[in-house]
Amino acid sequence: MTRQGSLMVRLDRTWRVWRLTARNALRFIIHRARRRVTPSHRRTQLDDSFTLRTAEDVARELGNMKGALMKAGQLLSFIVEALPEPAQQALASLYSDAAPMSGELAAKVVRDELGRDPDQVFLDWSAQPIAAASIGQVHRAVTRDGRLVAVKVQYPGVGDAIEADLANADALYRLFSAFTLKGLDTRALVDELRLRMRDELDYRLEAANIVEFRRLFDGHPFVHIPELVPEHSSQRVLTAEWADGLSWAEFTALASPAALHRAGESIWRFAQHAILRAGVFNGDPHPGNYRFSPDGDVTFLDFGLVKRWAPGEWELLAPSMDAIVVHRDPERLVSSMEASGFLKPGHGLSPEAVYDYVSSPYRPYLSDTFTFTREFMKDTVSRIIDINGPHADVIAKLDMPPSFVVLDRVVWGVNALLGKWQITAPWRAMLLEYRTDAAPATTLGVQELAWRSSRAVSPNGATALVRNLAAVCDSE
Repeated sequence: MTRQGSLMVRLDRTWRVWRLTARNALRFIIHRARRRVTPSHRRTQLDDSFTLRTAEDVARELGNMKGALMKAGQLLSFIVEALPEPAQQALASLYSDAAPMSGELAAKVVRDELGRDPDQVFLDWSAQPIAAASIGQVHRAVTRDGRLVAVKVQYPGVGDAIEADLANADALYRLFSAFTLKGLDTRALVDELRLRMRDELDYRLEAANIVEFRRLFDGHPFVHIPELVPEHSSQRVLTAEWADGLSWAEFTALASPAALHRAGESIWRFAQHAILRAGVFNGDPHPGNYRFSPDGDVTFLDFGLVKRWAPGEWELLAPSMDAIVVHRDPERLVSSMEASGFLKPGHGLSPEAVYDYVSSPYRPYLSDTFTFTREFMKDTVSRIIDINGPHADVIAKLDMPPSFVVLDRVVWGVNALLGKWQITAPWRAMLLEYRTDAAPATTLGVQELAWRSSRAVSPNGATALVRNLAAVCDSE
């Protein structure tokens, strides 16, 4: 795109952001005026109606804009538990019902990238996409050798749109600040987008991530990752084996409590193994990136946003996490946070106050058994962002290194998913499996340990050993 064209894209997107913000600011002023003259018993209904209209407006506008703005809306859709359910559902459309590009335009991208039209590359090609999201849309196809595949095709011009969004980061700050809960550190979200979104534009990087994750989880008893089809993949087209299964919404509506528990624990353990053992993890845990069997088996999709610990990064963070969860020691926590730069020496904060605040998202790991709920998420988010509340002094003096923003996103995202399903488990004992090599606390933990042990001895024997051990567990 020419410089003039890029400038026009930037101006257009900036104008649309300002128009959206102004529209919702006016709606807010009108809402506040109406609220003053509304009886108290009707104010909750009025508030919910206002929030729903705002969420629908944001989802509609960002869904048409694609790029970084749409990705930001996806973040909000499943983390901000304080929003009413209808408003969350409106934002959730950003990861499942975004407006697609035309079949002709998608075919042109395939032709430009792979050298031939889709019906020449594939034995069968569905011109109608099955899903459309922030950067590309997915088509169903069959390869010439008969494999059913999913083909992700990138939107033309989305790179320029993202560059325009990142160049107008201040507008993003204002949009988020106007829409999210008061005090939310929206700048960290935008900075994280700035660092990661460019990588997502090159599907060759995602292809390499898929290969790496399939290697890391080869033979795993409950983590399934579709295989890459490299001969039909390029910078803007990504092809992988088709993943059958239920969507998040379908599974949530139909699954038994046992299936929900299996799926929730599988998602949780996938994240823990990747973060704490492999040192490379998927930073995008939103509900659109999973497919489920009726029994709760999970297939993991979308490896565009992946974080790798740089040398020394995890070693910097681990002592603080262990002080919270393993040792439950306020003095140790403050000492480790000072050493890692989270707190400056001479801050004057009491260790108890720091621990009480910083441990908020980790409460599930401070007791023997815990049930994730939406109320827990709502209360924890409110507690974390309450800059005028009892932890104001702690909030004012904390400084989180930017490299840990993606980790925080995974922690909050997985917590939100578990909260929607109300999963109960011995989370503390489960986390200690990963931090101190404690004995497995659940059947899935036993299966994963068997998988790890067999890989260490003979990777080719992993699957058989895991199946045998799983059969023993099931018989008990």
